[in-house]
Amino acid sequence: MRDTKESRLLLVLLIAIAFALITVDIRGGENSPVDGARHAAATVFGPIENGMSAVVNPVGNAVSAVRDSGERHDRLAELEKENAALKAELGSDDRNRSRLNQLNRMLKLAGEGQYGIKGAQVIAIGATQGFSWTITIDAGADDGIRRDMTVLNADGLVGRVTTVGPASATVLLANDPDFTVGTRMEGSDELGFASGQGDRPLRVQLLNAKANVKKGDRLVTFGSQADRPFVPGVPIGAVSRVDPTGGDLTRTVYVTPYVSFTKLDVVGVVVRAPKKDPRDEVLPPKPRPTPTPTVTVTVTPSADALFPGRPQQ
Repeated sequence: MRDTKESRLLLVLLIAIAFALITVDIRGGENSPVDGARHAAATVFGPIENGMSAVVNPVGNAVSAVRDSGERHDRLAELEKENAALKAELGSDDRNRSRLNQLNRMLKLAGEGQYGIKGAQVIAIGATQGFSWTITIDAGADDGIRRDMTVLNADGLVGRVTTVGPASATVLLANDPDFTVGTRMEGSDELGFASGQGDRPLRVQLLNAKANVKKGDRLVTFGSQADRPFVPGVPIGAVSRVDPTGGDLTRTVYVTPYVSFTKLDVVGVVVRAPKKDPRDEVLPPKPRPTPTPTVTVTVTPSADALFPGRPQQ
């Protein structure tokens, strides 16, 4: 409709009529003359309004839900981030505690054997040359590390240094097939040579074919000339199997090493050998056998058993 003088006059007239009807409706209350018209309008337009409400309300609820969901998502993301940071912190603390425990135990072993050691951390595992069982440590020539030095940890013999750089070194592990170390058996002093077999127990050839050896017997390093590459007395492991004698010049036994070669972290390189052979002093205490509990049952015989054939009372 065009904006003319007549249209403006009609608009003013309609507004005046609307105000008049509202005034009459308010003053009339329940007896309002427009009540019937209002009910009729409600009857006609009510279903349409309800339908529109049914359509609009879910949309409004959805918008509200999306807004609330976004807030919850942000809070959840924040909580997850805090939780991850806390786990990382706790994990770091656990790892530090584990390293501290390893270091303390290794220092105790070094003190018992009177070994002068240089502590180091494993920074890589695997071969730098070929497919040998090796690790790389973060100590080298600048730290006094030299080729053919003994490497140990809190549990015992780890291996020997083979390659040295200014700030790192490569260690050949005791379970490598090319690894060989002289051994001495606890108590009997039987000598032999242990060789690595990868993830299997060490193979030890005892020089005495008639050596009296049994499962559980323990071995330490015999030591090398001038203590290179091996110092004496470092724990190696315990006998897990003994091959029967077959007339050979040597006797074969298999030894489970104390060191877990797939879980190496903190190690020590022996930079100063002990003044005397520690013998068996560095070996861990022998486990005590667990006593087998016994149960005593007391049985009291009845009178019928003591006096068979006695008449019943």
